[in-house]
Amino acid sequence: MRPYVALALLPFLWQNPAFAADRIQTERVPVVVETVATGLEYPWGVEVLPDGAYLVTERPGRLRIVKDGRLSAPFGDLPGLVVGGQGGLLDVALANDFDQSGTIFLSYSHAEGRGAGTAIARAKLVREGDTARLEDVEIIFSMDRKTRGGRHFGSRIVPASDGTIYFSIGDRGDGDRAQDMSDHAGAILRILPDGSIPQDNPYTDGTAAPELWSKGHRNAQGMVIDPETGILYAVEHGARGGDEVNRPEPGKNYGWPVISYGRHYSGGKIGIGTEAEGYEQPLYYWDPSIAPGGMTVYRGAMFPEWDGDFLVTALKDQMLVRLERDADGSVIGDENMFRRKYGRIREVKTAPDGSLILLTDEPNGAILRVRRQ
Repeated sequence: MRPYVALALLPFLWQNPAFAADRIQTERVPVVVETVATGLEYPWGVEVLPDGAYLVTERPGRLRIVKDGRLSAPFGDLPGLVVGGQGGLLDVALANDFDQSGTIFLSYSHAEGRGAGTAIARAKLVREGDTARLEDVEIIFSMDRKTRGGRHFGSRIVPASDGTIYFSIGDRGDGDRAQDMSDHAGAILRILPDGSIPQDNPYTDGTAAPELWSKGHRNAQGMVIDPETGILYAVEHGARGGDEVNRPEPGKNYGWPVISYGRHYSGGKIGIGTEAEGYEQPLYYWDPSIAPGGMTVYRGAMFPEWDGDFLVTALKDQMLVRLERDADGSVIGDENMFRRKYGRIREVKTAPDGSLILLTDEPNGAILRVRRQ
């Protein structure tokens, strides 16, 4: 892995995107998929800013603002960022008080010695006319055990309404770490915006790493809080089969690699089977794998037909999956949308107007907007 030297404050270099719009009939509703912008290199995370512009991360280590379909010059300088394999600049999330503070959170692969691990940084986003920059950049978390290799950084960030921050870290390619309660790997973690530990975390008694919320996760790259119920959900990669949607709860263990609905890539059995005492069952799983990316629980006004459903992106199968849920929250059906039409889909967000924002995980990646026809 090599360090990425990020660019400092630069003027916007406007690019003219190739706009396109496709009309597609889904099971429930006709939609239009618009290309908002192209020319992004492996975009990973996106947020809609108050003025309707998009703040986007590119995995090679760049932040950009997309306004009126045009890309800004790259900016952002994060200490110790390294790019390699699945690592680089990953997710971005707005603080609850972003309108007043301008605070954002960023996840990325952070170098220390000869290893790397997931880190969370806090910074202030400053926009002045056609320029943007980060100020007051501070690492508020860096995982305890850095290792070589470029796999399974996890990295989705979800700020909660109580002011805490949830984020995911994968097992870094070593499944046993997901069951080590002193290790940050293979977990959902929860901290405060200054990096301190919430007093109601499950392991503040010293029995495990105090940042831990739940363990036994292989590599969760999608996570969301249902805005109506406040429930946290995550979607994670299995091996050959066994991609899972889980409801991470404090102090619970989701099984990897003791139980799984998948198999090793060699075809060999994983762990002791699909269930065992002390380990939680997924809400839903895929076999064969779809390689899930991001997820949202749809609560927007534009598509009332999808209210409460999970929307999950798929990298390998290049689609957006809608998991239909009943009144109790159980998954009762699925729909595979846009299959192999737009390439690998990395992220999905519900925009303030109820449309969906998608990112494509490509060297010439795009921002797509899904709206009602």
